[in-house]
Amino acid sequence: MPKFLIRHLSGYHVIGLFIFTLLLVVLITYFHWQVGIAAFIGFLAFAFFTWRVRSAFKKQFEEYVSTLSYRVQKAGEEAVLHIPIGMLLYNEHLSVQWMNPFMNKVFSKESLGEDLQSIHDKLFEMMEDDLEEDTIEVDGSFYHVQLKKDERLFYFIDVTEMEETKKLYRDTQTVVAFLLLDNYDDVTQGLEEQVRSRLVSQVTQAINNWAQENDIFIRRNASDRFVAIMNFGVLKKLEDHKFALMDQIREISGKERVPLTLSIGIGAGDRSVRELGQLAQSSLDLALGRGGDQVAIKQKNGKFRFYGGKSNAVEKRTRVRARVISHSLRDFVLDSDQVMVMGHKHPDMDSIGAGIGVLKIAEVNEREGYVILDPNDLNPNVSRLMDEVENHDHLWSQFISPDEALQEVTKKTLLVIVDTHRPSMVVEQQLLEKVDRIVVLDHHRRGEEFIDDPVLVYMEPYASSTAELVTELLEYQPKKLKLDRLEATALLAGIVVDTKSFANRTGARTFDAASYLRSNGADTTLVQNLLKEELDHYVKRAQLVENTEYYREGYAIAAADEGDAFTQITIAQAADTLLTMKGVDASFVISNRTDGCVSISARSLGKVNVQVIMERLGGGGHLTNAATQLEDVTIEEAKHQLQAVIDESIEGGN
Repeated sequence: MPKFLIRHLSGYHVIGLFIFTLLLVVLITYFHWQVGIAAFIGFLAFAFFTWRVRSAFKKQFEEYVSTLSYRVQKAGEEAVLHIPIGMLLYNEHLSVQWMNPFMNKVFSKESLGEDLQSIHDKLFEMMEDDLEEDTIEVDGSFYHVQLKKDERLFYFIDVTEMEETKKLYRDTQTVVAFLLLDNYDDVTQGLEEQVRSRLVSQVTQAINNWAQENDIFIRRNASDRFVAIMNFGVLKKLEDHKFALMDQIREISGKERVPLTLSIGIGAGDRSVRELGQLAQSSLDLALGRGGDQVAIKQKNGKFRFYGGKSNAVEKRTRVRARVISHSLRDFVLDSDQVMVMGHKHPDMDSIGAGIGVLKIAEVNEREGYVILDPNDLNPNVSRLMDEVENHDHLWSQFISPDEALQEVTKKTLLVIVDTHRPSMVVEQQLLEKVDRIVVLDHHRRGEEFIDDPVLVYMEPYASSTAELVTELLEYQPKKLKLDRLEATALLAGIVVDTKSFANRTGARTFDAASYLRSNGADTTLVQNLLKEELDHYVKRAQLVENTEYYREGYAIAAADEGDAFTQITIAQAADTLLTMKGVDASFVISNRTDGCVSISARSLGKVNVQVIMERLGGGGHLTNAATQLEDVTIEEAKHQLQAVIDESIEGGN
């Protein structure tokens, strides 16, 4: 039998073979004893040979196993010491206990004995957050870190090449941008030809130089529009410099005393060029809806990043848009069975006044109209106005509660949202889902949150108030209408409140609207009576102002005590009061509100864009008038968050 076969037979097979052979020898001996003896001798020789072969194989196998164990142990030692994967052991005190040579190249040998946080912040964060893996950067190299908490062991795998490839892929992605000179035709219309040519030449040269310096392909496709193509790496560079081109354009136009600014809409991401173009256009529309003079960049998660917005929106010189919107609104009213008007929570004079104005549009077009108002959510000024409305039988019958509105709404109801465009701010969000047609009338700069699919949007950030916009819509209704004293007074009160008695955000159109209302019987004395302040409110406002401290140059922050709570109107009035103080460019008042959340009201004189600051805290508003509400935070935490955003806006550019 071959040695190979004998070596690979199991012990049971060999014993079975021996027994079979021995039985065969016995059988042969029984029939022929001489042959049997010879066969038995052969059997003994076979048994001896088999034993020798298997003994030799066993010895060789044991030697092989012994050698293999040594080699495996040696390979394990070599792997731990020389494999291009880092290993770091730490003890129960979260201090470095041992590192293999690969890790000695990543961190210094002096790292032994140090705690994980001093080695790298992210290692400690992985422990705190129970993260099993993460990517960290050390001296320009990237490592994929895996944590084995049970063994108190970190693995480090060098992924620098992969991260650099990712970065190269991101940086070379195509980005499409649309540039628009805001109100180009309006602001250059009355200029002398020489001044206009010089201005256009300087602006065009600045844009071309900007494109050349940043390796951007740009083409002008209209007198006021440009299309730019760049890669993502260039976009990040522009963001780092906060799009300095807008400041250059503003400076050039300022020398010519012309309010010409630049708006940019950008589409970026892993999309087709067609989709990028659509994103760029929607971003530009949003930038213009927020007043222009800014950059809007739509992100993958649907949110936007904004830059600029340093100047107030320029008042339009034409009323064509107001007339077109007025006629369009009339068509929607005529095509409805009823009109419901809804403002924002915690309504102010502007929200109520604009709502009463829309009721008049419904009335003149022979449709039933209702203003939705929560009677338990009224500030003192609005309460005084509602007391006057209660004495006006017809007008009082047109105010309904949110519950009544939900019962009365139909598929043909036209819902008009006034003085807000954010779904989370309306009085009753369920109504947004129950109606098919929604109209938005607002004077705030457009934010990221917006009502879905409105059939008509009239947002003019240059306007002083929504009451001003609605007054213009009333003027352009085809049918002649006559406002009564209380209706005109409510609209005028909305304008007075939002302009701080015609001191802020007031344009020529504001005075035109006030003049129209005055000619229709608006009572200025009644306005003053409606806006009178209670003594205890004055004392509470003074209490807030007393806690003011200056933060950096030109910023004043007043933080209420943790145990105190104030109404939103008191907080806003305190911010207005602070703005009148010498040396204050922007004021912020932080307080617990009576409904439980922490409110921040912000005001400025135009030098500081408080809208951008409030947006970073989840709020919004105007360049000079904004606010936000924070939940699950203390006054002190809200103050630190605000200071961090102010630091970022100052140090990183506004």
